[in-house]
Amino acid sequence: MINQPSPKDALNHYYEKQDAITRESLLALKSIVLSVNNHIEHVRKFQIPFFCYKGFHLGFLWVHRKKILVGFVEDKKILTTSFVPQKKDKMSTIEIDPMEDFPIDAILQKYKELIEKYDSFSKITNC
Repeated sequence: MINQPSPKDALNHYYEKQDAITRESLLALKSIVLSVNNHIEHVRKFQIPFFCYKGFHLGFLWVHRKKILVGFVEDKKILTTSFVPQKKDKMSTIEIDPMEDFPIDAILQKYKELIEKYDSFSKITNC
């Protein structure tokens, strides 16, 4: 039997395998995202750090070509209308150079907007 790493170990490995500057930037961004709301969960999805909010996809962190992409996800559950079901989440990103200052206010604002949208949707649908 092959020992599989726990999901938490696999998630930590994503951070640990990065160079020091990128790793510290990712950990700082993770803290920023988690500070937005106590209901945000930090999980591993699609082999990268992912954030969920009350069952909705919220965002992700991804390293691509020495840049960090902070992703924002509009979950397909709220995009679906009674007439046209959506097959995919809607995503947008902010590209960050780990050597430069982060646009913290823009990141916080975007996540807060998504959470408000999810909370509004939950009230309307009684989720």
